[in-house]
Amino acid sequence: MQIYKVGGAVRDRLLGQPVTDIDWVVVGATSDEMLIKGYRPVGTDFPVFLHPLTGEEHALARTERKSGVGYGGFVFHASPEVTLEQDLIRRDLTINAMAEDKDGNLTDPYGGQHDLEARILRHVSPAFAEDPLRVLRVARFAARYAGHGFSIAPETMDLMRQLSESGELQALTPERSWKEISRALMEDHPEVFIRVLHDCGALKELMPEVEALFGVPQPEAHHPEIDTGEHVLNVLQQTARHQQPLSVRWACLLHDLGKGVTPESEWPRHIAHEHTGLPLIKALNERLRAPRECQELALLVGQYHTHGHRALELKPSTLLELLHSFDVYRRPQRFQEFICACEMDARGRLGFEQRDYPQASYLQGAAETARAVSVQPLLEKGLKGQELGNALKEARLDQLKVYKADYQQRLRG
Repeated sequence: MQIYKVGGAVRDRLLGQPVTDIDWVVVGATSDEMLIKGYRPVGTDFPVFLHPLTGEEHALARTERKSGVGYGGFVFHASPEVTLEQDLIRRDLTINAMAEDKDGNLTDPYGGQHDLEARILRHVSPAFAEDPLRVLRVARFAARYAGHGFSIAPETMDLMRQLSESGELQALTPERSWKEISRALMEDHPEVFIRVLHDCGALKELMPEVEALFGVPQPEAHHPEIDTGEHVLNVLQQTARHQQPLSVRWACLLHDLGKGVTPESEWPRHIAHEHTGLPLIKALNERLRAPRECQELALLVGQYHTHGHRALELKPSTLLELLHSFDVYRRPQRFQEFICACEMDARGRLGFEQRDYPQASYLQGAAETARAVSVQPLLEKGLKGQELGNALKEARLDQLKVYKADYQQRLRG
């Protein structure tokens, strides 16, 4: 029985990156032997055990054979006869197919260390094309390591294109797809993830609403980058630079979906794209089963992001309606995330990356002004029900009028 550290822990140590999760492979052991040594079994798909002291996962070395469609269409075989090399060859990338023994000796049968040094993401074997999830995984690794100069080997991109064209991506469950997408969006270069999916044909299979943005022009005066798809990639880049949470990154990816259905005869203008995009955002949200907070923010940003950009021009009554739409009185954080998404959108334009966005502080001040209005004086007047609601609305509107006037005065002064 031999135990090896494998996969990401080996890769990241060689890269000089922090090692967070450690995976272990056990060669030459049976399930019964693992139980006798105190390991606790978990899962049902293949033999995985938790170490009796550390709780870390230890998997028996195994081989796999394609038996059906999609990520789950495999038959696994684990036995003491399975070698370390046989276990490693079923992995996705050479940089993930290395192992270390307890003394730190490296086993690298497929050239992972060489590819690390060459900054290449390369598949281990042709069996790569049997698992559609690997398209998303490789795109995610490209996003993670783009800052280190990594690129995808041309032959691996060819296999990713074959997988995208095969229809097997449709067999991925929403849960598996979302897990990879959400992790990729939180990498340092989420725009690279979307770019890779676009380049290999996977984006049109998984998120056709986003794919439709590429090649769609916008007015050059407002969008020097012109192409809507390129703009969305720039916005994603800004979300990472400003360390935005997942909900903001997801909303930014979807905020302009309406532009993908604008008739060509109306290009480069996109009148009412905020509203034409809502059904598309809703459909993509539901198809991938995004978390509720991501779904809600994406819809609100899609509908109101142009309000955010025009904040300084909005009438107090329109501003009040905007605040009400976000329920800023009970959910102030959601409105703050909306402001962040609007700022990322504004900065995600060629040449505008460092431009100030005064709308952010103005909207924050408006929300604070509206929330500061106390309902107590109205209750003391005996108001209740609809009468109370109307009076509270008027009081907030009056305060927003004062807020706007003061703001304009400061600008003039």
